[in-house]
Amino acid sequence: MMISAKNVVLFTVMLLHCEIGATQAQVKTWDGRHSIEKIAVRVVYFVPNDRKPLRDWQDRAAYYCRRIEQFHQREYGGQSTLTTTLESEPVVSSMSTTQLRDGDANAIFFKTLREVDERLKFAQDETNAFPILLALSEINWKPLNDFYRVNPGKDGFEFEGNFHNGQHFPGAASGGARATYLADQRKGWGLVSADGWRVPYRGSDCVVYHEGVGHTVGLPHPKPGNGSVMSQGQYRGWLSESWLDKEQKLHMGWAPEEQPKIDSKLELFTKFRALPEPINPKPGQEVSLKFDWPNDVKVKDCSVRFQTDMHGSWVESPASITDASLGLLDSIVIGTFDSPTPVSYRVNVTLRDGRTAEIWGYFQVRDVDGAFPVPFRSAKTVSDTPEPEPRLTQKNEVDVLAMLNVEDAWKQGNWTEDVQGRLLSPIAFGTRIELPVDVPQQYRMTVIAEPLDEPNGLLIGSRMGEHRFATLINYRPKDVGLSALENVDGRNVGNATTVERNLLKKNRLSQIIVTVLIDQVTVSVDGENIIRWTGSADKLSLGDYWSTPNKQALFLGTYDCRYRFYRVSLSEIE
Repeated sequence: MMISAKNVVLFTVMLLHCEIGATQAQVKTWDGRHSIEKIAVRVVYFVPNDRKPLRDWQDRAAYYCRRIEQFHQREYGGQSTLTTTLESEPVVSSMSTTQLRDGDANAIFFKTLREVDERLKFAQDETNAFPILLALSEINWKPLNDFYRVNPGKDGFEFEGNFHNGQHFPGAASGGARATYLADQRKGWGLVSADGWRVPYRGSDCVVYHEGVGHTVGLPHPKPGNGSVMSQGQYRGWLSESWLDKEQKLHMGWAPEEQPKIDSKLELFTKFRALPEPINPKPGQEVSLKFDWPNDVKVKDCSVRFQTDMHGSWVESPASITDASLGLLDSIVIGTFDSPTPVSYRVNVTLRDGRTAEIWGYFQVRDVDGAFPVPFRSAKTVSDTPEPEPRLTQKNEVDVLAMLNVEDAWKQGNWTEDVQGRLLSPIAFGTRIELPVDVPQQYRMTVIAEPLDEPNGLLIGSRMGEHRFATLINYRPKDVGLSALENVDGRNVGNATTVERNLLKKNRLSQIIVTVLIDQVTVSVDGENIIRWTGSADKLSLGDYWSTPNKQALFLGTYDCRYRFYRVSLSEIE
C-alpha cells in the first residue's frame, strides 16, 4: 500500500501531539478508519453438531473474557475501553467436525465465522462501539488431543505442542487460530481453536487477545519480534506478563500519560503468578504452586482446584485456605499424583483489602525418563473422533449430607460428625449408613471424601431401577487397590469392571462421581473416567454383606479405613 507525503506529515504531527501531551487524539483501528474508543467483543462457544459441549465451558470462556478486559484497561489507560459479552448457550454448528475440516486452516476459519455471523445477525445494528465477533471453537483444524497434547502416529503416540523449559505454551500446529479485520464492514472476526483456549496453558490468554482483539482491529505483528502480545507473548507467559508495543499504540492515536495512575487491582493482575513447583513433577512427588505478588499483600482466601480429565470435575485441594489473615502466602500444596497425567489448575485469591486475583495454568506429571503421559482411552478417542455420548442435563441437585441426621439414620458402626458437621466413618469392616434421599430413574451422585488412614474400601451404594449395587473404590487386599461395580452377573470385585490402581491417598480429598442411566453406569475418580458399564438393571445386585434394611436406599460404606465426607450430592439427569 502506498502512503502519500501528505499522510506521512499528518501521521508525524499526530505522534508529536501524543508525545508532548497535547489534546488527546481519538484512538482508532490500525488503518485509522474506525474509532476504537469503545470495543464490544461478542464471545461464542462454537461446537460442531457431532460434538458434546464441555460442561464447564462457561467458566473457561468467562475467565478469558475477564483477562482480556483487564489487559486492555491496563494497556490503554481508559483511552480505549473493552467490554465482552459471552453468549449464554453454545452455538451448535449445522456442520460436523469432518465437514468443517474439509479444507485448510483458512477454510475452517471462514466456515466457522460466516456461520456464527449469520446465525447471530452480528453487527447489523448501529453502535458506537467497534464490534468484534470471537468464536472459541471446540475443535482444532486437525485432530489433536489438546489435553494430553498427543496424536496417535504410525509408531504410537506423538507429542504435539509447545513445550519449552519444562512449561507448556499454546501453539500446536494442528490448532489453526485465525483473525481478520473487515474494514469495509466495520467489524472484526476472531477464531481461537481448541488448542488456544480449552486447556489453560500459560499463554492461552495471550492467544485470545492476540486473535480476539489485536488482529481484529488491524494490529500487525511487530518487527522485530519481541515478547509483546502481538508477537511472541503466548510463548513466554500469561497475558498479564505481556504488553502492547508503545509504537503500535501511538500509531493508533493513544496518548501516553505524563504520570500514569497506578491501579491497585491492575497491579495485582500484572504481578500475581502461580507456577508449579517442581516445574516437572514426577509420580509421587508433592506438587505446590509458587506465588508471586505485589509488595505488602495480605491474603484472606486462597482456593486451588485441579483437573486430570478434560471432561471430568474440578477437585479442590485440601490445602485451600478460607478466611485467614496470612500475610504473604508463598505457596500452596496441590497434592501428589500417583501416575503420569496432565493437570489443569485454577487459583482464586481474595486479599484482606478486598482485591481479587484469578489465574489458570497447566502442567504434566511425567515419568522419571521425561516421557509424556498418554491417555488411557483408545486410539480412536485420542485421534479426535470420540464416540457419541448422550448430552446429559442435570437438575434438582440435593445436598444429601444436609438432609442426613446421623443419630437417627440406620447405620452399621459408630458413624459420627466432626466439629464442622462433616460425616465421619469408623475404622471397621463393612460399616455403612443409609442416606435419606429419593432416587430418580437417572441420576448422578457426587462424593468428596478424605481417607484418614491408609486407603481401603470406600463404597457408594447405588441403584439402577429396582436393583441395588455398590460402587467399590480402592479396596486393598494387597498392595494395589481394586475398584469395581459389584455385583455384576453375581460376581463381586474381580468381575469385568474391575480396575487395578491405587486411586485414593491418605489425607488427600478425592472426588468420586457415579452416574446411573437407564442402561449404563459410569464412575470417575478425580476427573478420570475409570469404569463404564452398559447392560440391563437385572444384571446388577448387592451382596448380603453390604445389605441394609431399606432395600431401596442409597448408602455409604467403608472397609477398614476412616473416611471424612465433605460433600455428598445427588442430581437428577434428563
